[in-house]
Amino acid sequence: MRYKTVPPAPPDDLGLDALASVRDALPLVPRTEDDCCARLVERIDWIDSRDDANGWIAFLHALGLAEQTDSGYARVRGDLDPESLQSRFRERILGAAEVCEALESGDPESVTIEDAFEAIEPVVPEWERRRSDAWRAVWRDRAERRLVWATILGLAEHREDSYVHA
Repeated sequence: MRYKTVPPAPPDDLGLDALASVRDALPLVPRTEDDCCARLVERIDWIDSRDDANGWIAFLHALGLAEQTDSGYARVRGDLDPESLQSRFRERILGAAEVCEALESGDPESVTIEDAFEAIEPVVPEWERRRSDAWRAVWRDRAERRLVWATILGLAEHREDSYVHA
C-alpha cells in the first residue's frame, strides 16, 4: 500500500526531530484514531487541527513509526534509522520513488517543483483527476511536500529554487 498523505514540513527546520516528537506524542497502548488525533493537537504546538493530526498519523504509519491495530494507533518504539526512513518513504509514499528517481537522474539544478510534479503525474490516480478541476494544483503541492521531505530525510538538498540529489 502506498500513502498519498505527506504533511507539510515542520516549522523551524525541526527535521527528523519533528518525526520523533510526533511519534512520541502517540500512545504506547493503541488508542482510537480520534484519541490519537486529539493527543497530537494537544501535545504538538504546530499541529493545529484533527485533519493535520490525521495526516501525520498516516505519514508516521507509512514510515513505520506508528502501528495500526484493531484498537487504533500506537507509536513504535526505537531510534529513528535514517536509512529505513528513506527506504520506507520511497516504497510507501505514492510519488516519492518517482520524485527520488527524478532527483537521481536529473540535471542537478533542474529538479524543480514542476519537474517533480511531472515525475509523479503518471501515478496520480484517475479518480483524483476526475474529482476536482484543481487536481493539478493539489498534486503540485504534494510534489513539493515530497521534495521537502526528501530533503529532511537526507535524500535531497535544497538549492535556491531547485533540489538536487544528496
